[in-house]
Amino acid sequence: MADAQTGNMKNKELEKAKSEDEALSVLPINKASLDDGNLFDTVIDTDEENQEDGESEDILEASNLLDKLAQMKISEQKLEEGFNSLIMKGSVASEAGKTLDEAGILVPRPENTPIEEKADISSKDDDFNILLPRSPGFGPAKRSFPDIKVKEEIAAEKDEEAKLKVRSILEEKSREEKIVTVEGNRAEIEIEAVEETIKEERVGFIDKVKSLFKKIEVEIEPYDPQLHGFISEFRGVEGYEEIERYWVNEPYTFIVILYNEETNHHLYYVVEPELTDFEEVFLKEIRDRLRDVLLVEEIDEDTCDKEAVLDSKIWSIIQDYTLEITSPMLAKISYYIKRDFIRFGKIDALMCDNSIEDVSGNGHDIPIFLYHRTYQNIPTNIVYPEDELNSFIIQMAQRSGKHISVAEPIVDATMPDGSRIQMTLGTCVTAHGSTFTIRKFSETPITPVDLIKWGTFSAEAMAYLWLCIENNKSLIYAGGTASGKTSSLNAVSLFIPEKAKVITLEDTRELKLPHPNWIPSMTRDSFTADERGAVDMYDLLKAALRQRPEYLLVGEVRGKEALTLFQAMSTGHTTFSTMHADSVASAIHRLENPPISVPRSMIQALDIMSIQSQTYTKGKRVRRNIKLVEIIDIDPNTRNIRTNDIFVWDSETDVFVRTGESKALFDIKMRRGWGQGRIEEELYYRQKVLEYMVNNTITDFNEISGIINAYQSRPERVLKKLQIV
Repeated sequence: MADAQTGNMKNKELEKAKSEDEALSVLPINKASLDDGNLFDTVIDTDEENQEDGESEDILEASNLLDKLAQMKISEQKLEEGFNSLIMKGSVASEAGKTLDEAGILVPRPENTPIEEKADISSKDDDFNILLPRSPGFGPAKRSFPDIKVKEEIAAEKDEEAKLKVRSILEEKSREEKIVTVEGNRAEIEIEAVEETIKEERVGFIDKVKSLFKKIEVEIEPYDPQLHGFISEFRGVEGYEEIERYWVNEPYTFIVILYNEETNHHLYYVVEPELTDFEEVFLKEIRDRLRDVLLVEEIDEDTCDKEAVLDSKIWSIIQDYTLEITSPMLAKISYYIKRDFIRFGKIDALMCDNSIEDVSGNGHDIPIFLYHRTYQNIPTNIVYPEDELNSFIIQMAQRSGKHISVAEPIVDATMPDGSRIQMTLGTCVTAHGSTFTIRKFSETPITPVDLIKWGTFSAEAMAYLWLCIENNKSLIYAGGTASGKTSSLNAVSLFIPEKAKVITLEDTRELKLPHPNWIPSMTRDSFTADERGAVDMYDLLKAALRQRPEYLLVGEVRGKEALTLFQAMSTGHTTFSTMHADSVASAIHRLENPPISVPRSMIQALDIMSIQSQTYTKGKRVRRNIKLVEIIDIDPNTRNIRTNDIFVWDSETDVFVRTGESKALFDIKMRRGWGQGRIEEELYYRQKVLEYMVNNTITDFNEISGIINAYQSRPERVLKKLQIV
């Protein structure tokens, strides 16, 4: 019975010790406890470390990992090895003079404690028949000390291995935390710095590219012929000798006039920048890409500088190619792009030459002809292939605001520079293909001073017209093609008083006046096949008469509008116009017969008719006012119109002769209440003012207009300033 109770007591003690040991085993073990090999030390040290780092989630994860690893290593041997360790420590401590404290830690034994105390305690336990862990019979049979020591060493090695793994995990984790923290802070600082930089500079990718282009553009110096040499070079033409050379678009284009003595043949040779094979291919590539760029570019054509826009786009496209661009190469590319995109293509040099009056394209694969002021009709070295010529015709029509097609192959238009152009498209109306004829007009209008300098009029005849126009005398210029009718009409229009209301009616814009009170009108073609929407000269004339004009200028009379024009003359409106006729008789004949059909009684409302012609004098082709004729009245007997020649041109001496008395001047004298002396004085002073401007080379349009207007308002002051009186 006693043995059974003793066995139960032992079982209870074992279970209690085992439960306490398991409770201790679940506690985390720190590095210090593993190094000492003391389980209880490990528990205490781990508690202290866990309290210090309990807030760290990473340490908790490592502790859990260590907990699992410790359970796997110790398992069921924990209890037995723990008890053996206690027994061993007890024996060792007794020999070394040490004892265990309440926590199980070895401490020096007090000096007054007898060594036999352990035996007494054991004997006391035996008296109660209780087996405690310190009792000699507690636990399994005792083994020799070396076996226990070997097991401890094995366990220590395993613990050390586990410790190293845990240490490596903790160190790696700690190292990652530090790196992430440092790198995170560094990244945040860098991001903030970048954001601040972006906010300060506000520079995007495109702006950076543009700024790069600007930098490069500055580095490439502009083309200078003195530094880089001329890009246009003339090597001569076999069989021809050079007789004249001059620039028309310096430093890109110049003209060479060549002459072949054997054939008596002149050649107008245009010299442009010469392109290499590579430059031609590169130019074609730039041209194709530039079209695509300009299609999507919003450009205000009225206010923008077209050449500057093209320069910018050309440079931006060139940057896409890894090429070494030189100044001459860039100048060539820019010249040809501008020539073809905003100018007149191959004939641009001809349009820049002020010595040229007419330019004629007679078909494809035929040299372009022109009329030169010095060399008359002369061919050029410019030739258009068929497709290129058709494209040029369509382009010119569109730029002139007109439409041309195979259905409507004939078009008359005014070019952007004011020149008149007549075009045909295809071979349906012209056998050699598309054709064009350009009649050039200067941007600066022709003035009376120009006509006197050229010999078209004399100063006396121009003074006569000045006085008549100022006093509301109607005038018609008659002559053949290219005789200078419209130019003369535009010139004498400067004699119209400055503040007078002027209305001009034209098919194509040719007249340019400096008057502020001026209404320019133009006809309009129909929009449909049934002629709806068309505005012809007759419609314009009817509308103009309702606007109370003082001076009415009609570009050319050729139809029913002439009848309305003469009706306006009969009702007191001062009118100027032009018509095709080579003499007074032929002019009257055209006016009286269809399609004009003006009654003869109305023709006498016309005051002056000027007959102009393109003729020859002293071996030169010139334009001259053949005669100034006044319409007197109708002969009552013959019913013929009587005329009076006032000024006649002498072809032998190239001098204008005054031949008769003027009915117009007589009417002015009667109307103004002047005597004959006053009329002669007015003619004389006007003649002197004109001669003064001719002799002093006053050719500016605004200056001439200002002098004429000043004389009309205060003649005495002008005469004194010009020292004429």
